[in-house]
Amino acid sequence: MNATEIHVEVAPELHLFVPAARRGAATALATDGVSTLGHVVESLGVPLTEVGALVVDDREVPASHVPAAGERVSVRAVDRPQHVPGAPLRFLLDVHLGTLARRLRLLGVDAAYESTDIGDPALAARSAAEQRVMLSRDRGLLRRRELWAGAFVYSTRPEEQLHDVLDRFAPELRPWTRCTACNGLLRAATKEEVADQLKGGTQRSYDVFAQCTACGRAYWKGAHHEQLEAIVGRALKQR
Repeated sequence: MNATEIHVEVAPELHLFVPAARRGAATALATDGVSTLGHVVESLGVPLTEVGALVVDDREVPASHVPAAGERVSVRAVDRPQHVPGAPLRFLLDVHLGTLARRLRLLGVDAAYESTDIGDPALAARSAAEQRVMLSRDRGLLRRRELWAGAFVYSTRPEEQLHDVLDRFAPELRPWTRCTACNGLLRAATKEEVADQLKGGTQRSYDVFAQCTACGRAYWKGAHHEQLEAIVGRALKQR
């Protein structure tokens, strides 16, 4: 089969996914004439979760479009904030994003997390079953067709990861309402209700407590509260 040559330009926001030679003006690309544009873009290294629009000769086309010879393709990044249709906005994070999961929960964002590597098929299946946006730095996982929705986490630094997710999705923030350990909802609790989790110093020094309705873990304004308050404060300021 004769190759079909098209010209592809990738948005600057997506340059980290493509070879250096394709970062800039449109470059020629040979295709097989039968593959969809979505497949072609992924073959360049760009997960479709990161693509906001595919524009061919000034008209937007779906990922199922089969490019013809001579077409000029513009691969654009997602608009921010990104609207995710369907279920209430909630997330699923893979095994490498535990700190990000805890920070999202601290802000009251529904963030499920797998602390063990259950494998890409199981993660994708859970994303679909629970209608959760899959957050990952694994491009292979984000290319799985069964995902309900997904997003690449661009940084390796938790503070930057959090900023990126909040900027991209603009989730509703309700700090101090979720368990950072299991993602369950918190309720006000008396000292007597959580007494079995308190040591002597805590018993004497604190009177205000919350407890997870799912796992039973107790919370109070302990030694790390100022650090957590700073995280919450920066996130709220970002909004």
